[in-house]
Amino acid sequence: MTATPRSPRLLLLSTALLAVAGIALLGMPHGQQPPAPATSPTAQATADPSSALSALGRKPAVATAPSTTPAGSTPSVVESALPPHGEGVAGDRAIQRSLEAAWPADLPAPDERELLTAGRALLRADATGVGRGQWPTVFPDSGQELAPAFATARFRIQAAIARRDGSPTKAVVHLVWAGMDRGGTFTDLRITDWHFTRTTATKGAVSWTPQPRT
Repeated sequence: MTATPRSPRLLLLSTALLAVAGIALLGMPHGQQPPAPATSPTAQATADPSSALSALGRKPAVATAPSTTPAGSTPSVVESALPPHGEGVAGDRAIQRSLEAAWPADLPAPDERELLTAGRALLRADATGVGRGQWPTVFPDSGQELAPAFATARFRIQAAIARRDGSPTKAVVHLVWAGMDRGGTFTDLRITDWHFTRTTATKGAVSWTPQPRT
């Protein structure tokens, strides 16, 4: 039995394909491997920007300066929409929208209003010293003469939201603010968080209690 001779055209095609494959292999850098597929992060997003929006936790000078975080540490969804530094009051609305987009509302409206009122007052007291006597458990040194860390005249809360903090009985108020320190340096897009626990009085009244800084 004799083998059927192969078509010259088929042999030429096979030779050309082998040559192209050889050139492609030779042109690949030594040791190069296809990139591994990116893995999705497994860490859960936290409702606390001190972790997700955080990293400002520096110790205050003389008067307890609020814990703050550089704007670059905020989540990308917030960072991408933040106005530039020095934008002034005109940029505050964009900051508020960014916070609300990053953390959708998850508290009843009455609780959110109570928390925002308390959070703003706590931040003002912490930064400027105004009203510290209202929070003796948070500011045990409120009776002492302390120079405020930030000037009252240049202090401004740019945006604020209140959200749950991992459970129905815990909440956190995220605030973005601007102020001039005692050295005369004005900075905006500062980030501070205040944490609260929900307490129920003997008659059933519910309120939110701020937690002292640790």
